[in-house]
Amino acid sequence: MSSLLILNGPNLNLLGSREPETYGKTTLSEIEEQARAHASGRGATAHCQQSNHEGALIDMIHAARGVHDGLIVNAGAYTHTSIALRDAIAGVGLPCVEVHLTNIHARERFRRHSYLAPVVLGQIAGFGPQGYVLAIDALLAHLGTAR
Repeated sequence: MSSLLILNGPNLNLLGSREPETYGKTTLSEIEEQARAHASGRGATAHCQQSNHEGALIDMIHAARGVHDGLIVNAGAYTHTSIALRDAIAGVGLPCVEVHLTNIHARERFRRHSYLAPVVLGQIAGFGPQGYVLAIDALLAHLGTAR
């Protein structure tokens, strides 16, 4: 059974109330519940964590090595600013899928660059909460453990 770590970065704890016209009305808890249920139905486990702090996210990525088989990361604004998160993902050597609720390539210019993109398997953006389900499917297919 594959074990996946789903990490959510800054301000994602405010989902459901933060700019619902942009990010929707689904809460992070609802997204996590849906992700865990979907992973379970695919024969995997999903462990979800969130932090507004870059260093805490890096620590979680480091701790995933030897515990989880892959990562799904929505780094929020750190996507566009954090070389440290990029280096952590590259450093642990776990396959990773980058997720964004919105299509970052259709938004403000500063959101169009991802420091994570060069070190992840792929990026899923613009599908709202469904992006996490798509990321689980993609990661499990990559791991060859989907049922």
